[in-house]
Amino acid sequence: MNSLRTDISRRTFVERFAQAAFGVTLLPAFGGLRAAEPAIGGKAKSVIFLYMRGGISHIDTFDPKPGKPEMAGVNAIKTSADGVQISEWFPRMARQMHHVSLVRSMTSTQGIHDRGTYLAHTSYFMTPTITHPSLGSWAVKVLGSANAVLPGNILINGSPQHPRSGYMPTHLAPLPITDPGAGLQNAALPSKTTESDFARRTALARAIGERFVNQTPHRDAAAYLKVQQDAATLMKSEDLKVFDISREDKKTQAAYGTHTFGKGCLLARRLVESGVRFVEVEDEHNWDTHNDQVKSMENMTPTTDQTMAVLLEDLHQRGLLASTLVVMATEFGRSPQISTVTNGRGHHPGVFTWWLAGGGVKGGYVYGKSDATGEHVAEKPVTMQDCNATIAQAMGIDLQHVEHSPSGRPFTVADKGKAVTDLFA
Repeated sequence: MNSLRTDISRRTFVERFAQAAFGVTLLPAFGGLRAAEPAIGGKAKSVIFLYMRGGISHIDTFDPKPGKPEMAGVNAIKTSADGVQISEWFPRMARQMHHVSLVRSMTSTQGIHDRGTYLAHTSYFMTPTITHPSLGSWAVKVLGSANAVLPGNILINGSPQHPRSGYMPTHLAPLPITDPGAGLQNAALPSKTTESDFARRTALARAIGERFVNQTPHRDAAAYLKVQQDAATLMKSEDLKVFDISREDKKTQAAYGTHTFGKGCLLARRLVESGVRFVEVEDEHNWDTHNDQVKSMENMTPTTDQTMAVLLEDLHQRGLLASTLVVMATEFGRSPQISTVTNGRGHHPGVFTWWLAGGGVKGGYVYGKSDATGEHVAEKPVTMQDCNATIAQAMGIDLQHVEHSPSGRPFTVADKGKAVTDLFA
């Protein structure tokens, strides 16, 4: 106990208390205060999160193993990034790799689709007692959105497995869009409804809703009222036009592609251009290639390669890539060995690849490494939590910021994940 009474111990205690409570550090001689060093990152104003549902093969995409039997005869090709090769299935992305940071040492313990998807979106393991919010909900909760009218969190072609806003209020859940080519559905006034009728109904709904909220101390009631009011505001706003991709010229529409993923990424570009904070686009393909791996890749990769490459180039040409972080994510990789029975690849959470581009990250860069056959992480393992911490830090979210569930449990945006600062330029 005597050791606790020394001047050094008291000073250490005060310094730690000050740092935890106020984010400052005392100078050794107590000559003054200085602010804690700012975290690297914070350049991404928006995120476009491209999700490859089903677990896309790392070997057949962005971590090829040239000459190895695991490649099943598929070749690796050079890219615009010095010394970086990717699969021949992605020739257009090969020309954009100078924008991309590859993370080839992603690893997870979750080899089941719903659990892997949940972890990828929330940084937490699935549990029956609570649903955690997705990264997009965190972004809007902590940072808000640059556009006061448009929703700050949008999910295009999302699956039912998406955790939405979890324990956070409903108005922080992503706005779901199932058909990105059809604009925002049910946003126009009903036929024979005049402007004055709409205004009167909106005012009545607000009055009734506010009275109900005042008498019902439940945050979901208030969240529902906010969603209703925000929707009414959007219906009257010029910003509604951002959802109409037919306003783009025919050349741009054709470049992105007429398929759902292409339309979704074009819409995503329009949304971030208008200040939307977080847009997730799920690829329409199911990358769960248990059967006929080579044939499946041959069928699916052309449209995905086309759209991802055009998105990066379009953002770059418009001067948006520096402030927009584009992420390609998936729940796990696929086995290096191809089944002799099904000619497909099985689930493989041990090692896989995500990539990031723009938003303050390095271009033409590779972080981490899998072993010679793509079976295990060989260097610098990165968990889902770590990569999500990197995305959060790129947006300027404080990784130590705490939000509480309705039961009072504290949570942070990426659980115990640590940002991979080597990825930042």
